[in-house]
Amino acid sequence: MEKKPGFVTARPQRIFQMHTTHSPSFLGLHQNVGLWNASNSGKGVIIGLLDSGIDPQHPSFNDNGMLNPPLKWKGKCEFNVTTYCNKKLIGARNFADGATSPSDEAGHGTHTSSTAAGNFVDGASIFGNANGTAVGIAPRAHVAMYKVCYGYTCEEYRMIAGFDAAIGDDVDVISVSIGFEHYRPPLYDDTIAIGAYRAMEKGIFVSCSAGNSGPGSGTVANGAPWILTVGASTTDRKISAVAVLGNGAEYEGESAFQPTNFSRKLLPLVNGEDCESLFSSLKGKIVLCDTSGYTSRNEKGGNVKKVDGAGMILMNEKYRGSTTFSEYDAVPTTQVSYKDGQKIIHYMKSTSTPVAMITFKGTKIGDKHAPTVAYFSSRGPFVKSQGILKPDIIGPGVNILAAWPTPIEGETISASSSSSSTFNILSGTSMSCPHLAGVAALLKSAHPDWSPAAIKSAIMTTADLVNLGKNLIQDETLEPADLLTIGSGHVNPSRANDPGLIYDIQPEDYIPYLCGLNYTDDQVSSIVNKKIHCKSRIPQSELNYPSFSIPKKSSAQTYTRTVTNVGEAISAYKVKVFGLKGVEVTVNPIILKFTALNQKVSFNVTVKSLDLTGHSQGYIVWSFDRYSVRSPIDVFPHISVI
Repeated sequence: MEKKPGFVTARPQRIFQMHTTHSPSFLGLHQNVGLWNASNSGKGVIIGLLDSGIDPQHPSFNDNGMLNPPLKWKGKCEFNVTTYCNKKLIGARNFADGATSPSDEAGHGTHTSSTAAGNFVDGASIFGNANGTAVGIAPRAHVAMYKVCYGYTCEEYRMIAGFDAAIGDDVDVISVSIGFEHYRPPLYDDTIAIGAYRAMEKGIFVSCSAGNSGPGSGTVANGAPWILTVGASTTDRKISAVAVLGNGAEYEGESAFQPTNFSRKLLPLVNGEDCESLFSSLKGKIVLCDTSGYTSRNEKGGNVKKVDGAGMILMNEKYRGSTTFSEYDAVPTTQVSYKDGQKIIHYMKSTSTPVAMITFKGTKIGDKHAPTVAYFSSRGPFVKSQGILKPDIIGPGVNILAAWPTPIEGETISASSSSSSTFNILSGTSMSCPHLAGVAALLKSAHPDWSPAAIKSAIMTTADLVNLGKNLIQDETLEPADLLTIGSGHVNPSRANDPGLIYDIQPEDYIPYLCGLNYTDDQVSSIVNKKIHCKSRIPQSELNYPSFSIPKKSSAQTYTRTVTNVGEAISAYKVKVFGLKGVEVTVNPIILKFTALNQKVSFNVTVKSLDLTGHSQGYIVWSFDRYSVRSPIDVFPHISVI
């Protein structure tokens, strides 16, 4: 094969993993005002999703209020019933081995599609909770599904076919909630990175999930610099379930199962530990279970039910921290944080007759800790290119209500708790990724001339650093999250629409960066799909990226950035540097002056490390009038490309 024209490389294929209603409001998106108004809710933009398929008959994909797709659209509808496609769902193609149509057996693709661009559906809920109008982030954008996964199996060569089709069909945005679970290949061996590069070359924005392997360091996936790498965080909505102890202490947790006839009396409380094996009768007792072991939450609840337990308090292991989920449970349940679980254990040890009850409070809005980073959200650094700060951004990815292809039926204690909802609550960076794809679609509609890098820069430099309580965004331990956890911060769509300055990158600008990774000519060629001779190389940190990730050295290092004015024609931005203990940072010039829109101005950042150990983190901020253009900067103790 090596002798055939066009051959680049060959290797055995590998298997990818999926990174498994209130969100628009939480992100400040409202009808007829703000970004939805400025972007016509994404009108005319096509979002392609590489996923497990789609349910074409779900009401989230009705085409009320939709226009015909743009004339450039070249896609196909491969359902046996061609009328399943309409002005909303304009294309659906099947590349998955074993599947006969683009229909969704897993539910994952239906959920992500409706998150990105679902139409308005009144009366959405799950088991009567999280009631409201379900709608995607870009409700007037068109949807195209490229089924590359059968169930939850996503074969590599199917991903290649999906990317090629989406690019050929001329979509504007691609959303990929898929990635390797643990393996982090070099970029020249990374199918998603290569597919995303070729999409970016054609002006297509690519949003990818960061992965669900957190909270460990160096776990982030999909870290190529031409990809927006998205971590997951909470919203301010909870489906509340409160554990009330015999000493009067109350600990709020979550559960989507909210029975109306559960006992309001204190019941005996026993410790079932991991609840994998419960043998003796626990009739009429509430069982404390922890999240350890190999059984899922639903299986633990099922085990409690088998021994006639009355209910379950599920406490997090330490690494899960404060991240809790609103799921359906086999018995009345609340999931509580690690710290609250430890307090419950302390109470149980303090008395010979521990008792508890669970009270169900329904849907609550306004959690001041939101957004909080989910424990599972993968963390940087990106081990294949530590000079690029990853993840780029965080967005809603915990307890996300979106479309589901089949009714959610479960065992019930009362008729009022049953549900035939075709919506489901899921958590994962799979859920945060399509939120950002939707935001990109809004920005593309509002600014059709912006490049993928410009859209990405606008999202990153305008992100939020504080939660609804006006404190720094926290991680799952409820401590301030670092840059390797939140990247640039939490997405703020309205601010991204008017960023002031952008850091733009053209496709050819990535070639010296790739050569600087010490890749061979052939390896670089395999990414960019043309013959390359590496004559020019730059350090990773020199790429014109909206964030900085710089290795610590005792000698001064200087890096150049170029910004483009998209704010006020006549403007002058003044710089400030925040944080960065043990590091001297000098920016030159300290004022960037512009006399026209789209004018480019460069500046230098010189870094000298006084302490070569640990990470030093902070921000470089350019300010003018209403604009604040912020770039995170992480100065780290060593660089290694593995």
